[in-house]
Amino acid sequence: MSFSLTSPDIAPDSAIDLRHVFNDWSCTGQNLSPALQWSGAPAGTRSFALTCYDPDAPTGSGWWHWQIYNIDAAVLSLARGAGEASGARLPKGSVQSVNDYMLRGYGGPCPPPGPAHRYVFSVFALKTARLELPTAATCAMVGFNIIANALATATLTARYGR
Repeated sequence: MSFSLTSPDIAPDSAIDLRHVFNDWSCTGQNLSPALQWSGAPAGTRSFALTCYDPDAPTGSGWWHWQIYNIDAAVLSLARGAGEASGARLPKGSVQSVNDYMLRGYGGPCPPPGPAHRYVFSVFALKTARLELPTAATCAMVGFNIIANALATATLTARYGR
C-alpha cells in the first residue's frame, strides 16, 4: 500500500469550497480547515506532520497556510475544523505553528485577484516521535525540521482563485 492523503471535503485538482477560504484580507470564507485522512505510512513512522502551502503566492517563497506537527503515529485523520486557533480539536500533543498570516492554526486560501493558486496539503510520516521546536518557530524552521525527519510524504492539491 502506498502512502496517500485524501479528503471528503476536497477532491484532487478541484476548486476549494468557500467554507475553507480565509475570512479576512478581503476574503469572505468560513476559514474552516478541511477533514483529512491518510493511510499507508511506512514502517518506522513515529509521528506525522501536516502542512498546507501555496507555491503560487507572489512572495518569492510561497505562503504557508497551515502546519501541524507532533501528531501521534496512531492518528490517521483530522476532523473538519481541527485547525481552529485554539487547537482544542487537534490530536493530543500535536502543535500548530503560526502561519504566514501571523495566526496560529489554519488560514484558508485568499490569493490576490487573478489566476487560481494551487494549495498543496501534505502529510509527512516522520522518523521521530516529536519535533522539539520553540513556540515561536517560523514556518521555514518547522518545514526544515519536518523535511529533515521525513520517511515519506503524501499530497493532495486543490485550487482556489478569485
